[in-house]
Amino acid sequence: MPTSIQTTGRTSWRPYWRILVAGFRRQSTYRLAALGGLIANTTFGLLKVAILFATVRAAGGDLNGYDIGTISAYIWISQGLLGSVNLNGRSDIATRIKDGGIVVDFLRPLSVQAASVATEVGQSIFALIPRGLPTVSIGVLVVGMNVPSAASGYLLGALSLLLGIVVSATTVYLVAAAGFWLVETRGLQILYMVVSGFFAGLFVPIDLFPNALRIVAECTPFPSMLMYPVDVLSGRVVGMDALGLVGLQVLWLVLTALAGHLMTRAGRRKLEVQGG
Repeated sequence: MPTSIQTTGRTSWRPYWRILVAGFRRQSTYRLAALGGLIANTTFGLLKVAILFATVRAAGGDLNGYDIGTISAYIWISQGLLGSVNLNGRSDIATRIKDGGIVVDFLRPLSVQAASVATEVGQSIFALIPRGLPTVSIGVLVVGMNVPSAASGYLLGALSLLLGIVVSATTVYLVAAAGFWLVETRGLQILYMVVSGFFAGLFVPIDLFPNALRIVAECTPFPSMLMYPVDVLSGRVVGMDALGLVGLQVLWLVLTALAGHLMTRAGRRKLEVQGG
């Protein structure tokens, strides 16, 4: 491949922006799926309200820093992010690695990793419109929740949300990239789904974990996908503490992106296309 083409692909972000927009548009075609997701998010949100509200009240109104308002914000914001944060481990690039379509991707003057992440992020951003925002709105209207008290909290929360989506995409890419060495990655995807949901704080906030387990969770990228954006968006964590969480998200983004880059380079040399 000519050096000039490789350089252009590496330095220009316009193609990746178009890929992101294409991912957004593609996801917009699944409108019934989005409606089904909204119904599921709301249903499970109400179930979590019943369980976690009872838990907070049984603890005297405060459970490790969570009162009714903050636990409600945790419930509804986390439910709203389910369509945008990939906690199931599945991605299109995994299929392309398995069926050999990745060979065509390697011939294009683009980064395979960046194109895959851009597609995933575009799809995730669209999901905020029919699933994320309506889910949170239902929570506000039906139950109520705590929100940031200053406009800066919303701006930092939006940044944290975007970082969470991108960290999710770069981490899921690592699962897919394992396909360069494994014939089948579905088992790894299932393991990822179990571990990521738990450590991301999907079921209960990680601050309610036993101390040792909370430390283990914080040593993974999963809280950066869900728990940290929820804490910032709800106003539970503010000021320098909120900036610290965003900084951790940036760190995990760099680490997962670098790991994906190295795996792609090594996988390109290892790749064996099977079939017939």
